[in-house]
Formats: sequence, C-alpha cells, structure tokens
Amino acid sequence: MSQHNCSKDGPTSQPRLRTLPPAGDSQERSDSPEICHYEKSFHKHSAAPNYTHCGLFGDPHLRTFTDRFQTCKVQGAWPLIDNNYLNVQVTNTPVLPGSPATATSKLTIIFKNFQECVDQKVYQAEMDELPAAFADGSKNGGDRHGANSLKITEKVSGQHVEIQAKYIGTTIVVRQVGRYLTFAVRMPEEVVNAVEDRDSQGLYLCLRGCPLNQQIDFQAFRASAEGPDEKLPVEDLYYQACVFDLLTTGDVNFTLAAYYALEDVKMLHSNKDKLHLYERTRELPGGVAAAGQPLAPWPLLSTLALLALLPVLW
Repeated sequence: MSQHNCSKDGPTSQPRLRTLPPAGDSQERSDSPEICHYEKSFHKHSAAPNYTHCGLFGDPHLRTFTDRFQTCKVQGAWPLIDNNYLNVQVTNTPVLPGSPATATSKLTIIFKNFQECVDQKVYQAEMDELPAAFADGSKNGGDRHGANSLKITEKVSGQHVEIQAKYIGTTIVVRQVGRYLTFAVRMPEEVVNAVEDRDSQGLYLCLRGCPLNQQIDFQAFRASAEGPDEKLPVEDLYYQACVFDLLTTGDVNFTLAAYYALEDVKMLHSNKDKLHLYERTRELPGGVAAAGQPLAPWPLLSTLALLALLPVLW
C-alpha cells in the first residue's frame, strides 16, 4: 500500500507545543490585549492547559476529542463542534449514486463574537472551493482591538488552509483532497467543554462520537470481504481507513486523505504517544497497556482486491 500513501510508519517524535498556565477571571482583564491570547493569559504557577484533537476525513472517519476512532455514515448535515465559542457543521454526500459511502462536501465554521477580540465570523468551504478568507472577504477577526487573534492562512492554494483562533487557543486545518474536504482541530479541554447545557450536546460528533445507528463496523466489513476465518491484524487505524476507503470507493484520493489526516494529527495532537491508534491494546509486564504491536502484513485476499482495483485507479 505504500504506493498509495497508506502510511505504515510508526510513531515519530514531534516538539511539544509550548503552553502557559491559566489566569484569573477574564472579566477583570477585558481591557488587556492578553485576553485575546489564550496562552499569554496564563500565570506561571498554575497548571498547564490540556489540549485535545478531533479530525474528520475520508468515508468519513472520525477521531473524537477522547481519541475514539469511528467510521460513520452520517449522510447530510451534522454538527462536529457546538460550544460557547464556535460551531462547526459538515455536510456529507454519497460518493457514488446509491452507495452507502459518503464524504464531506461542505464545511461551515462560525466563530462567535468574543469580548474585545473578534466579531462573529463565518468560514465556509465546499467541493472545489476552499477559500482563503471568511465569508465577508476578511482574513482576520474584524475591527476589534484583538482582531488578529483570529486569522486565516492559505498554505496551498485551493488545497490547504489553516485558521488560528489564538483567543481560544485553537488551531483548525481544512484541506481539499480530491473532490472532498477534511477537517482537523486542536483545542483546549476548557474550550471543548464550554457548553451551556452539556446534556443538549447529543449530536456534537467531536465530543460524543457518531450515533450507534450511524457507525460502520470495520471488522464486519473486513470479514465480509475476506471470509470469516481471517482476523483483523493489529494495525494503525489510519492505515486501515486508507485501505477501507480504497476498497469501498475505488478512489485513490481517499488514500491521500488518510495520509494527510495522520500528518495533521502529528502537528496538532499534544500527546506524541497517542498519534497512532490501534484496534486493540496489549498488556506489558506490570499491567501497563501498550499502544499496539508492530504492523502485520495484510492477508492475501486484501492484496488481490487491491490488485484488481489498480487498472481502475490508473
């Protein structure tokens, strides 16, 4: 699968992002520019904030803020994030007519106005339209004192944008890979959990995951494709997602979506030991759980299935 960018690489080290600890009541500091910089508004002797990651890519695969990995149907419009500071909604459409496979065709992000920092801003991306500006044409948070604490940067024209919302310590990466969109975010737990009524956040996918009736069972799919006697090897779930999408769609761009999703995790996840996820864990001496085992080779039937697809892909 290496020719299709289905990465088998093990965890790689990355520099930890520098964080500073929390300040007192923000209302007392509303006239200070520091209120518009989440990390700078922290004092030296308090506990450092915890950062979390959520991502959505491919057919579609969801990694929640609690590092659960799910493959979901979720056709139509669904909320990814819904808290006191921003809303993120995705629209997923069938990849092929009549196919159960869906992918993200539209993404809307609403940054709510915040004290002296930013006006309300809306970012919207669709298939073949990945703008490097908010819906009003601006590239920052407006005319307020801390407007530059919200900023869009175009990394690759039409393919990759990054949104920095420093006033809430949040980084968002949006990509177009092939025809479809991917989403990744790094956000402090304090912001993740900033909701008025937690019980009403039932469809907040990044927090709660996909509803059970919308989840697709990886193992059931592999069993139907390879026969009941073959078991799923212990492998990185991004690699499995890469193969799953290639088999279900025949579109090589979905393998690139899995590759870039893992690259975004490496950049955004604060815990380098959790970059890779596995189907199950093993116990080390002393009862310590390990992240997984070395990658096992794919069974023969998977290889044959991929070879059968190659004439279509090329």
